[in-house]
Amino acid sequence: MSNHLFDAIRLALRPAAVFILGADGRSWTYGDMLAQSGRFASTLEMLGVRPGDRVAVQVEKSPEALMLYLACIRVGAIYLPLNTAYTLAELDYFIGDAEPRLVVCTPGARAGMEGIAASHGAHVETLDEAGGGSLAELARDEAADFLDAERGPDDLAAILYTSGTTGRSKGAMLTHDNLLSNAVTLRDHWRFSANDRLIHALPIFHTHGLFVASNVVLLSGASMYFLPKFDADEALRLMKTATVMMGVPTFYVRLTQHEGLTREAAAHMRLFISGSAPLLAETHRKFEAMTGHAILERYGMTETNMNTSNPYDGDRIAGTVGFPLPGVSIRVTDPETGVPVADGETGMIEVKGPNVFKGYWRMPEKTAAEFRADGFFITGDLGKIDERGYVHIVGRGKDLVISGGYNIYPKEVETEIDQMPGVIETAVIGVAHPDFGEGVTAVVVRKPGAAIDERVILDGLKDRLARYKQPKRVIFVDELPRNTMGKVQKNVLRDTYADLYAAAASGEGAKARGSA
Repeated sequence: MSNHLFDAIRLALRPAAVFILGADGRSWTYGDMLAQSGRFASTLEMLGVRPGDRVAVQVEKSPEALMLYLACIRVGAIYLPLNTAYTLAELDYFIGDAEPRLVVCTPGARAGMEGIAASHGAHVETLDEAGGGSLAELARDEAADFLDAERGPDDLAAILYTSGTTGRSKGAMLTHDNLLSNAVTLRDHWRFSANDRLIHALPIFHTHGLFVASNVVLLSGASMYFLPKFDADEALRLMKTATVMMGVPTFYVRLTQHEGLTREAAAHMRLFISGSAPLLAETHRKFEAMTGHAILERYGMTETNMNTSNPYDGDRIAGTVGFPLPGVSIRVTDPETGVPVADGETGMIEVKGPNVFKGYWRMPEKTAAEFRADGFFITGDLGKIDERGYVHIVGRGKDLVISGGYNIYPKEVETEIDQMPGVIETAVIGVAHPDFGEGVTAVVVRKPGAAIDERVILDGLKDRLARYKQPKRVIFVDELPRNTMGKVQKNVLRDTYADLYAAAASGEGAKARGSA
């Protein structure tokens, strides 16, 4: 029998080789992984999970949680990881929509989860951060040898729900080959081998930590330091024996603020990778100056896994996400007509390849609307391809600001403000405006002690941007709102400042709304 994804994992592993080194001192060989995932798979089968059934999982990060993901692949189930921050009300939607056979949660959440699960016909078991819980108890007496279920390339391996910042969250259906083809491509592109040791401090309910980091390690027979969360002190300590780190921009910002980050500290490392949110060019330059390493930034999304990457050899250019990965096609089109635009022009990024998902769970109309007739997926991301072929992400389509009939791409304005002395980072949003439809609004985080104010920024942009692109207001905040993967939540900012210009129009004074 053939299990498309797990068969490939089996081919890469050496049973005695180290797979995971845990923060608690525990270690797992690949043989241990086979045995534990086999016991979990046997347990899932005993609980009535069959090929094609969904298994929803909302637990803390642990080696056992990763084994549970692999067990789902082996039993032929569809793995449904859920953000640990989701509330019971949000979980009710996901569980009602996916209709899982089994829900696995933390012991402390069991009472609330059982009420939800019962209403949707699901069974509940538990798993804690130390590898205990009712599921682990059941698995203790189950057989470690498990005959993997037959699963082909096009069978579903996972459903990942999108963040749902606009409208209802959608379940992206990812097949065995979506995951396998992308992991193999990344393994080869980033030169992973059994000699690598990855610093893994990402959550595993998301594409980055679960599919990119974990699957690439599994398919190269490498090992990883499996950390519950990112800690700069710990990361620096582990760099002495690690070779690769995958992180979000926040990780690198914290490292550049640490006095221990030096060329010597990073000398054993061969590669630093960043994704899930845009990396500021300043962070890229500062990190390289401190360590001698240019961070490799790449671009992906829930529906497609990874689409592009800066080169392993060659220029890793700050502010870009590199070139399309082998086997992946990227084009930029006019958002209204779908006609490709010329290089250097901004438009909608569309992608096609074996990495692109099968569609949205139980949403055939939405799926059809998001694909072109020739199979390209409309990402919703605005970007451009420069004369060297590097892809630049300008922002989300929904973040486009239309002011006075003009289209303004937030990234262009953000880049200008970010270059000003005293600015850490900027988020540009459109806010309802009585005269212009939307007013360009900049929300800025300034460096501690910086004297920069609203007038300095507005004056600094006068000769840098066309008048219609210049912000109507600049608001200063201590930090920008972010989701768990470090992405700035512009929807939160739009809600926060929704009445900014309405107040100004009514004479109440917009300045009361922000610390300008």
